[in-house]
Amino acid sequence: MFSLTVRRHFMIAHSLPREAFGPAQGLHGATFVAEVAFRRRALNDDAIVLDIGAAGEIIEAVLAGLNYKNLDEHPDFAGKLSTTEALAQYIAEAVATRVRDGEDGRELAGLDVTLRENPDAWASFSLDFDAR
Repeated sequence: MFSLTVRRHFMIAHSLPREAFGPAQGLHGATFVAEVAFRRRALNDDAIVLDIGAAGEIIEAVLAGLNYKNLDEHPDFAGKLSTTEALAQYIAEAVATRVRDGEDGRELAGLDVTLRENPDAWASFSLDFDAR
């Protein structure tokens, strides 16, 4: 299995209004590094997984809808908790929707999204495309 990983940064504000989240129950900001790994069983005719520039543009387009936004007011998170894990899933599904429409995207095996808020802790979500 081959993979190509592209990173981008984004910043959000949100609250996690449940006792389990302690001080994070209140409105606070978070800066994330989003790592999106695109997976392919075999390289394409150009001997790549996906064009790095195209991959970056897809990720930037998805993150533009989140960057500098208060997720408490974001319609896609209405009534939902915007935990790091939930954000990773949201980003993975949004990237998958965009990449599947591209010629190279039809041959991808899946993708993984990892969100890092600091070097010591992160959350990931994986999508396998084999089931599609």
